Amino acid sequence: MRAHTQEAFSHRCRVYYEDTDAGGIVYYVNYLKFMERARTERLRGLGFQQSRLASEGLLFVVHSSEARYHAPARLDDELLVSAEVDEMKRASLRFHQQVRRAKDDTLLCEGRFVVACVHTDSLKPRAMPEVLRTALSGQGPFPAGE
Repeated sequence: MRAHTQEAFSHRCRVYYEDTDAGGIVYYVNYLKFMERARTERLRGLGFQQSRLASEGLLFVVHSSEARYHAPARLDDELLVSAEVDEMKRASLRFHQQVRRAKDDTLLCEGRFVVACVHTDSLKPRAMPEVLRTALSGQGPFPAGE
């Protein structure tokens, strides 16, 4: 099932000293952290907190990831990190994400992630709840906090 979201999502974050190497450039693996945060904030913005989902027996785990680096982010840059659902299956989501520098919209990094929905106890695949599928597909409305 292709997911069609109603509006683009973007999470703002700042590059801190801890994110950089000795040259003041973002260390490559930190882009994955920025993208993870954007996926989490995307869910939060739809009314789904990962801690609550976990208490209800549902976890999202990264099954696979791919990143392509285009230009460096530097200390103090403000970043815009997207988290768009490309494809939704019964127990997984495929995200396409981009990290852009806010001041000039330069594409710095892009990634594709397959995120699996699993049971918290067994880590075996489980179907996503329908309310979550509806929210992610942009077909709302849905109750906030669900």
